[in-house]
Formats: sequence, structure tokens, C-alpha cells
Amino acid sequence: MSAPVLSIIILAAMFLLATVLPLNMGALAFVGAFLLGTVVLGMSTNDILANFPGGLFLTIVGVTYLFAIAQNNGTIDLLVRGAVRLVGSRVALIPWVMFAITAVITAVGALSPAAVAIIAPIALSFAGKYKISPLLMGMMVIHGAQAGGFSPIAVYGVTVNGILAKTDLAFSPMALFLSSLTFNIIIALVLFVVLGGRKLLSSRVSHFVEQAAEARMAVSVGAKAGQDVSFKGFGSGMYGPRDPAGDGAAATRERAERIPQLVTIAGLVALAVIALGFKVDVGFVSITIAIILALVSPAAQKGAINKISWSTVLLICGMLTFVGVLQEAGTIEFVSNGVAGMGMPLLAALLICFIGAVVSAFASSTAILAALIPLAVPFLSTGDIGAVGVICALAVAATIVDVSPFSTNGALVLANAPEGVDKDRFYKQILGYSGIVIVAGPVLAWLALVVPGWL
Repeated sequence: MSAPVLSIIILAAMFLLATVLPLNMGALAFVGAFLLGTVVLGMSTNDILANFPGGLFLTIVGVTYLFAIAQNNGTIDLLVRGAVRLVGSRVALIPWVMFAITAVITAVGALSPAAVAIIAPIALSFAGKYKISPLLMGMMVIHGAQAGGFSPIAVYGVTVNGILAKTDLAFSPMALFLSSLTFNIIIALVLFVVLGGRKLLSSRVSHFVEQAAEARMAVSVGAKAGQDVSFKGFGSGMYGPRDPAGDGAAATRERAERIPQLVTIAGLVALAVIALGFKVDVGFVSITIAIILALVSPAAQKGAINKISWSTVLLICGMLTFVGVLQEAGTIEFVSNGVAGMGMPLLAALLICFIGAVVSAFASSTAILAALIPLAVPFLSTGDIGAVGVICALAVAATIVDVSPFSTNGALVLANAPEGVDKDRFYKQILGYSGIVIVAGPVLAWLALVVPGWL
């Protein structure tokens, strides 16, 4: 059996094992790289480790560490509170505010599941309180996470752009970001119309929304346990503001806590300006800002290291190391020649999008992107089809299917179903919607981004 064929079998086995068993695919990928490299290809371990993506490792660690500190010091809750205040009494804006908040959180570096885990309990609690479709609210949160997920400093964006930076393909990180952003906004608009959003336009609420947001902020920034509260919120971890009677210590503490939050916001802005405007490495900039924030507020960085998504770091680094060994085995060229041999570039691009969508609905979107993009690069290098359009379409197709209840994002939404909602029925609704997305998503992405040839 040839090395390319054997390597493809190993890759398929890795995906199967990671889907069926609770195994990290990155760990499997390191084992696969070691066995394929040493036993089949005769590579030394130094040659295998030369494919380890050190720059991407630093970027993901730096960005997620920065986000963990921002979450610990209450900056994320400050942004949530400010956004919810914009709702006022307009119920119809609540789903859109949740969409926007989640998009911003992922755009500044949070992993998609982390953003959904933060926002989904709040959003679905609002859905239960104000009779908003839980399917609408949950999907708005997930699509919001994907809308911001391909910013140049987000994990998805960093992964894709890092892979393509090592190729000769001309590529635009901003085109990738805007493609995903636009696609998910359009999906959100359709969901809003179909799932009852128009009926919400005439609905109004009291100031309960702002009170709930204030309550979440109070507990997030360190409300002391055991103190009485005047308001009991709803959702995950919401407890209300304390009795204002006292010696003023609470107000003083709030002012002291606000300084690190303002510094954090300034740091996020600086990250965007320095990394994007001046083209300085995102990893070094983000971890430098994170250390500055840790010095400003040492208490806020307590536990932040543990909040770095080490499983994702292992996943991405393992997969890209394995992809490097695949290149040595000639697998990339083998697959590319097979795709090119179809003689129908547009059909080949559609097939790639469908593979990405179907597998990603059950496995890691990050792993799919890390595996499929390198396999597609030689085929795209022929110039028979627009490389930017295909990459953007693949990125969209492989991530919008994260609405599946078998994915982390979909499971988080299902787990936070509002009280009184039939979970079996809610599960079937999510499953039905994800089926539509898996079938229609790749086709729509292909039609919009590949067929016109404008990218």
C-alpha cells in the first residue's frame, strides 16, 4: 500500500476515533504523525517536530489567555451590560444584541464554544421570560459566534490565515472575515423572520432587562457570598444587586474594579490596532497585553491559565504537525491530483465544501479546516478556480454546521433550554434545523462565493 493511501486511512481513522470516543484528535494526530513518519517514511523525530506550528501555538495561547483575564476581571460582563442596556424596552432587539455580543467576543479571540457558554444561558433566559422562540435565540447566539469567528485575531481566523501564509496562494484575511460575517448575518435575518421575529417588533418590556444585566455584573465582579440581594435574576449564576445601605465600601470597590476593565478594553483596541494596522505578530502582542493586565490586576489573572483552551491548542498543533507529515508522504499532491483529475473544478469545490460541512457537524470544525485546507491548496494553485472564494466557502460551510446538537455549540444551547420548554421537542427542532444547514449551507456558500468567480 502506498504512503499517500495509508496516510489517508490513518486520517480517516483519527476522525472516526475522535468522533466515537472521548479522545482529543490532536493527541491522535501526534501519534499518527509519529507512526507514519518513523515507521512508514523513515523520518526522524526532529524532522517530525519541525512541522510543529510554534507561531500558531503562541497566538492561540496568547489570545485565549487575554480573553480569560478579560472574563475574570468583569470586562466581558461590562460589555454585556452595556449592550443589554441598548435594548431598552424593545424585545425585538434582544436576539440581535445577543448575536452582536457573541460576535464581538469571538472576534477579539474567544473560542466559539467559550462565547456560546457565556451568552447562551443569558440569551435563553431572556427567551423564556419574554416568550421569544428558544430556537431563534439559541441559533442567533451560535451564528453570532461564527460571524466573528474569522476575524484576523480570532482562533478560526488565525488558524486559516496561518495555514495559507505558508503557501503561495494570494489570500485576503479580511475577505475571509467579511464572508463569514455577512453569511451569518443573512442567516440570522432569515431566522428572525421565519421564527417569529416580526411579532416581537410590537412587544415592549419594563426595565427588568437592565436590572438583570446589573445583577449579572454585580456577581461577576465579586459580590460577596452570603449578602442579601434585592433581586433574584434568572439563568446561570445571576444574583441581584446588594442592599444599597452600607458604608460605601461597595461603591469604592466598584470604582477600583472599573480601572482594570477600562485598561482591558484599551488593551483589546491596542491589540487590533497593533496586530492588524502595523502587522505585528498577534501572539506576541496578545500575550504582552495579557501580562500587562495581570500586572494591573493580579487577582484577575488567578485561574486564567487554566481557562486557556489547552484541548484546542493540542488539537490544532497536533493536526498541523500531522499535515506536515502528510506533505512528506506526498498525500497533499496525491489528493490534489485526484481532485484536479475530475476535470470539473466547480464540482470539486462543492464536494470539498460538503465534506467539510458533514464531518464538521459531528467532529471539530477546527480540525476539519486544518486538514482540508492543506489538501485543497495544490488544487487551488492551478488557477482553474478562485482560491479565495473556495477557502471562504469551505470556512463558512465547515462552521455554520456547529448548530448541530452533536457539536459543542449546539449541545450548549440545548443544555440551557428555558424552564418549561420540552427538551425532547427542542432537541428535534435543533436537529431539524441543523439538517437543513448541513444540506443547504455548503450549496449556498458555493453559489455565493465560488460560482460567481468574484473572489
